[in-house]
Amino acid sequence: MLLGVFAGWQTSDAQEVANTQVNAQKRPPNFVVIFCDDLGYGDLGCFGNPTIRTKQLDRMAAEGMKLTQFYVGASVCTPSRAALMTGRLPCRSGMCGNKRRVLFPDSKGGLPAEEITLAEALQEGGYATACIGKWHLGHHKQFLPTNNGFDYYFGIPYSNDMDRVPEAPKGRASMWNPKSEYFNVPLMRNEEIVERPAEQTTITRRYTEEAVKFIDEHQEEPFFIYLAHSMPHVPLFRSPEFEGVSRRGYFGDVIEEIDWSVGQVLQKLRDTGLDDNTLVVFCSDNGPWLPYGDHGGSAGPLRGGKGSTWDGGMREPTIFWWPKTIPAASVAADIGSTMDLMATFHSLADLEMPNDRTFDSHDLTPVLKQTGKSTREAFFYYRGYDLTAVRYGPWKLHFKTQAGYGQPKPEIHDPPVLFNIEHDPGESRNVAKENPEVIETILAEVKRHQSEMVFAESQLEL
Repeated sequence: MLLGVFAGWQTSDAQEVANTQVNAQKRPPNFVVIFCDDLGYGDLGCFGNPTIRTKQLDRMAAEGMKLTQFYVGASVCTPSRAALMTGRLPCRSGMCGNKRRVLFPDSKGGLPAEEITLAEALQEGGYATACIGKWHLGHHKQFLPTNNGFDYYFGIPYSNDMDRVPEAPKGRASMWNPKSEYFNVPLMRNEEIVERPAEQTTITRRYTEEAVKFIDEHQEEPFFIYLAHSMPHVPLFRSPEFEGVSRRGYFGDVIEEIDWSVGQVLQKLRDTGLDDNTLVVFCSDNGPWLPYGDHGGSAGPLRGGKGSTWDGGMREPTIFWWPKTIPAASVAADIGSTMDLMATFHSLADLEMPNDRTFDSHDLTPVLKQTGKSTREAFFYYRGYDLTAVRYGPWKLHFKTQAGYGQPKPEIHDPPVLFNIEHDPGESRNVAKENPEVIETILAEVKRHQSEMVFAESQLEL
């Protein structure tokens, strides 16, 4: 009898999954974007790290596609996240600044209401939407996720090192041996603060649980989840279960917990039969915070890190996963960007892109399905409102170079310096003299770009 009942349960569960799969095939794909904070190009096993074990991300790459030349819209948090959400360079929305590079707890500004977010576009297209994790596009009510296209929000509104209390150890001491109570960061559910200070040792686990729950609750309708981890931004925190598990030390523990989190989300999609109708993107907002030594990450073969427009500051380890649609174990070397998610998601969801503004977004669908190339030829590297470099095909031209931290003034290059970024990912050999025609082509592209560029007032410096 018990065996029969148990078998009945199995049949029922299998039928439920089968029904979900049939229903899923009749509707637009789901989208999940997993976005880390300060993860470097060299911090994952599948991107060459020798000591950090990322079994789930390695499996994700083996089942999906690695994009090896994928960029974010800026080298620090706020403008990078604005670029992803709007599909536009941050200087078009005012979500950048030359004096203040990110938003702070005393900032007055945030994402302007006239900007169309990815969440707003998908919400209007019938998607259930959730933002889980770090927002950093404005903490005042009108700027929160719930007023920018998300049905649900659970997370912290800015970086986890902000709101440091006066009683915390001075300088970097509170960063090297952090405690949650050193940072009076609010944890919010929708527009209500539910915990302050946020207990950061369990923050990755709780974000993961919220994402899995949202999938469970919305598996009968198309959904978009933006899972933006607070880690591995310094100060580092990890759950007790991940203390001391990595050969890479504290930083490695944090990454291996994020890897576990990715595995939980992907497994939930498999268990609910939604995996074949869900595109999952894994990326990070900018490169590693190098001044923090072994508490920061690695840019691998790339030069520079967070805060700089060297490639180590803006090229990120990126994986796209969509079983039966994206060929397994594929690698794409097309130039791509988080800004391209706007056009790509619109295309896959069969939605029309707004035509009342300029986007910096290209449809990556042909790249993902391996039916063609990206239409993106150029990528523009901005530091605030300052155009410092341009990528064009295999070439990268620098007008100015500056380390993210520890170099107060940029080095101005007149004439510009040129690197073949595919031959020389470390940007160490200037080949400008040998390639004058390349420089001429790139300068013409810059002229075209600048002729149509309209800068918005900085929201970070209000």
